[in-house]
Amino acid sequence: MSEIITSPQMDKLATLLEEGSRANEKSVFRFIEPASGTLRRATSKRHHIVFGRRGSGKTSLLKKAAANLTISRRPIAYVDLEPYKGNHYPDVLISVLIASLTSFKEWLDTAAVHPSTKKAFWEKLFGTVPEKPAFNRKGAQELADRMKKTVEELNRLLYQSDNAELQQRIQRNQESTDARGFSSDIELGSAAVTFQSERANTNISNSEIQENYRRSKIDFLYRKVIGYQDIFKTLTKLSSGDSFLFLDDLYHIPRDNQARLLDYFHRIAKGNDLWLKIGTIRHRSQWYVHGNPPTGLKIGDDADNIDLDLTLEKYALAKDFLANILKGLIEECSLPSIETFLAEGALDRLVLASGGVARDFLGIFRRSIDEARERLKRHPEHYRGEKIGAEDVNLAVGAYGNNTKQEEFKRDTLDDRRNLETAFERIRNFCTKQANANCFLLDQDASGHEVELIQELVDLRLIHLVNSRVTVSNRIGKVYKAFMLDVSQYAGERKRRNFKMIEFWQTSSRESLRRATLIYEP
Repeated sequence: MSEIITSPQMDKLATLLEEGSRANEKSVFRFIEPASGTLRRATSKRHHIVFGRRGSGKTSLLKKAAANLTISRRPIAYVDLEPYKGNHYPDVLISVLIASLTSFKEWLDTAAVHPSTKKAFWEKLFGTVPEKPAFNRKGAQELADRMKKTVEELNRLLYQSDNAELQQRIQRNQESTDARGFSSDIELGSAAVTFQSERANTNISNSEIQENYRRSKIDFLYRKVIGYQDIFKTLTKLSSGDSFLFLDDLYHIPRDNQARLLDYFHRIAKGNDLWLKIGTIRHRSQWYVHGNPPTGLKIGDDADNIDLDLTLEKYALAKDFLANILKGLIEECSLPSIETFLAEGALDRLVLASGGVARDFLGIFRRSIDEARERLKRHPEHYRGEKIGAEDVNLAVGAYGNNTKQEEFKRDTLDDRRNLETAFERIRNFCTKQANANCFLLDQDASGHEVELIQELVDLRLIHLVNSRVTVSNRIGKVYKAFMLDVSQYAGERKRRNFKMIEFWQTSSRESLRRATLIYEP
């Protein structure tokens, strides 16, 4: 059995697990829908905001949707917003406009005009070839050139100072002519001759007009909306259909600027067959601001949402989804079934440790392979056996949480890290020192800043929702939400005799969640 753990096939699986933890070119071939209908909705003619925790599959869904649309000869542009983290409005808007138009231009230069017979291009990137014919090459080139000129104009604007005092002088030269003439009659013998003469005087006057004004990038962008709309009207005519713009990881943009960014693109898109698909983290985003006029995209009116958060509350669905991802990678490596090298209980521990997040599931399993190999190398006859077990997962999740999750936490919480760290430390201390359990309860009616921070900690995968409706026997009329502290935060606490591991997914453990001692009060 240990031969499987140390085999070249397992080495290949370890590599695929590392690659699979991030969306890449091969992700479109391995894509598994987290819920039925999500891919269909992501390619539909409707604006969508795709919500999901980091690592939940937002990017994989958006890239798969973009690939499917490309095969259908639908113009697409995909823009990763992380490079613009920290940029402020309006420069962040200009940068995203540049990236969007550049991406559409690249699509026009390649997928729009490459014939289906160019199989090397199509099969390498998409695994198949389009059925529809290529676009008119001349029309595609003309529109691509227009986009290129627009990008050049935006690049010049980007590097200019905003709100700069400018002065413009206009010189005018005015020329006037004054013509004067006279005539004279002279008799020469019997004939009379008339002589005429004319003299012209030219006057030149110079004048200068001086204008003082302030440069405004925002005003420039507002004036250009109609021109940008016309670009997409032309694209609609060229493609005989709709276009799609994918903006991934909106939460990297400063929160105060997110709604304004979406609002501008919505102005361009509205009525011009351009559909926006936005990927982001729910509680770290502000996609709409009520006002006069309102700003951004209002869910239900302007756009719909696609929720990819397959939480531990739907434990069976999350387990099946994650197991299917793993099975696909195992088959690709020609390994036997999961049961041959994964001990009983290990898969449940992996699901629990990941919080239902695909990236964490793959990353923790990758480290579990190393833990099992190290254990078997030290003790070939180890009592836990030759399979990857729950204890190997526990050791792996500690390292994963302390390294990967903490690193991502620091990278994603530039503005409010201290408040989030304080809120998380309070919850961790409550679970490990007061409640002595891996779960805690929060009143559904609770509100305030700390409750908002708890929601953000859920999105950051440091706590996990496990039940949205729990009642406590001696708290009549009260309904609570149950959360689990991330496994990485209490892996060492399990050895304490009085620390309770509540297996909330088991029917027999439901009563364990209804204890008043688990109620956390922010």
